[in-house]
Amino acid sequence: MRSYAQTYRQGADRLQQAGIAEAQLDARLLLEYVCHTDRNTLLAHGEREVSAKEYESYENAIARREKHVPLQHITGVQEFMGLEFAVNEHVLIPRQDTEILVEEIMRRLCDGMRILDMCTGSGCILLSLLYYSNNCTGVGVDLSGDALETAGYNADRIKEKKADLNVSFLQSDLFQQLSREKAAKKPFDIIVANPPYIQSAVIETLMPEVRDHEPRLALDGKEDGLHFYREIIRQAGGYLTGGGELFFEIGADQGAAVKKMMEDGGYRDVGVTKDYAGLDRVVRGSLPFSSMP
Repeated sequence: MRSYAQTYRQGADRLQQAGIAEAQLDARLLLEYVCHTDRNTLLAHGEREVSAKEYESYENAIARREKHVPLQHITGVQEFMGLEFAVNEHVLIPRQDTEILVEEIMRRLCDGMRILDMCTGSGCILLSLLYYSNNCTGVGVDLSGDALETAGYNADRIKEKKADLNVSFLQSDLFQQLSREKAAKKPFDIIVANPPYIQSAVIETLMPEVRDHEPRLALDGKEDGLHFYREIIRQAGGYLTGGGELFFEIGADQGAAVKKMMEDGGYRDVGVTKDYAGLDRVVRGSLPFSSMP
């Protein structure tokens, strides 16, 4: 017989020896995943017997995590904005920092607005905005067909909670295919993007969970990390209403550069918002009414 607490300790020890940063937390979450339990089980029912099938599943999960496979790729889900999103090797795992971006948009989001989410990935940004608003319409764009398949699956899951969710997805290299779609004929009130922003030369220095398991396409911001900001800023005005707003998530050292690019691109009231760690995280600005397409 293997007890729940004993199994957890064995898993935590293995992950710690493998250099996993949050070994105890990940060991507990993986045990809860395979046993369909919650955090109270370890505290109140540590003597619970772990079945042979559960133990085998846990061993397999721990073995994968020892190899630095992300926890979320093992469980297949990540919570974001109070919702659960499917994730895999084709999309970035939603981060808590990105919730700052969603919260900033929600402060300015009104019922009935149209939202364009560029580089949508799992769809977590767009789907969260649509879930927590009324009568808004969203289009998510990504170059990766595999990412869009994941986003579509997530949209179907969110529709189980909110049947009138109005969202569509389009495979496109930034704005390239957008002008051909009926969904984009009417300008958007908000454009949001969390584009690739890591410098190409830096990617090999990232932690293995990111470097080896998350999609390079969603990480690589070219030589200086700013390539996609330049391109989106250059083209976004043609798809925004007058007074519409452009929002970016940025790397912690990119606030000043992206702010200047937006100002140089004709956006007004450009501001930078910090995350809970005090680091620059979001840049936003408004398109003047005179710039209406």
